[in-house]
Amino acid sequence: MRRLRRTPLIRELVREVTVSKADLIQPLFVEEALTKNTPISSMPGQIRFSLSSLEREAIELKDRGVRSILLFGIPSHKDDDGSKAYDSQGIVQKSIESLKEQLGDDIVVGTDVCLCQYTSHGHCGIVRDGLVENDETLKRLADTAVSHARAGADLVAPSAMIDGQVAAIRGALDDNGFKDTSILAYAAKHSSSFFGPFREAAFSKPRFGDRRTYQMDYANPEMAMREIALDIKEGADMIMVKPALAYLDVIYRAKKRFRMPMAAYNVSGEFAMLKAAAREGWIDEKSAILEVLTAIKRAGADMIVTYHAKEAAEWLQS
Repeated sequence: MRRLRRTPLIRELVREVTVSKADLIQPLFVEEALTKNTPISSMPGQIRFSLSSLEREAIELKDRGVRSILLFGIPSHKDDDGSKAYDSQGIVQKSIESLKEQLGDDIVVGTDVCLCQYTSHGHCGIVRDGLVENDETLKRLADTAVSHARAGADLVAPSAMIDGQVAAIRGALDDNGFKDTSILAYAAKHSSSFFGPFREAAFSKPRFGDRRTYQMDYANPEMAMREIALDIKEGADMIMVKPALAYLDVIYRAKKRFRMPMAAYNVSGEFAMLKAAAREGWIDEKSAILEVLTAIKRAGADMIVTYHAKEAAEWLQS
């Protein structure tokens, strides 16, 4: 077997799994109140962008070969109903319009569809008497997705883990003339400790309780398959498992069972741990990043949402 490992070119010749720039989706935070970019302390190298600087970042990503992004908006005002999420003049809506006007089809603009960044309480839906109201939230998520599509989004990615969200969004998109707008469903989004840095970045930590009543229990892989099956039945065009590294088995099961276009979200905590270890000199950063991305691809992901996308693009050949 060692004959096939003798030189770098031979190893490359027989390599079974490769990661390409086209596989990568870069998440981007855009904050309405900013006039200049602000570093995210818990996610080294990541930034909350102002609207004016977001376009420059997207162009730089495109020039490096990363042509897909996932937008997260941070509004200047929050309320109990998260009304800024579906405001036609909201920060995400303005960002989409700006990016598509400048770059057109040279970039895939995806948008996170959730309320947690927009609600004063930090939960992913409408709260009544301390509980997230499922059906009332569906209408708001659908309104948000339609507003993104109207602004020009190529795909919408519902992440609230509210039962029926994909069906509600698909129906609303179709009814409003957006039959070609794709849905990337956060089909198996787990209640995870690895979301911590994101919540600091997006100011979305719940003010009370937690999200375990709607996000998945990480101990239930078969329930994850049921969640994914429901989203496919409701009209999802692509499915996602989130997080990625601690859920490679779920990614593998989902790809084998459903044979759907498959995304995995290499989340903020996974990113931050690797960065911290590299900063301490405990691991080689470049090789570790490429190993992580390859492992996610090897498990079955066709596309990877990752904060490493921009830097990884410098090292990938294609």
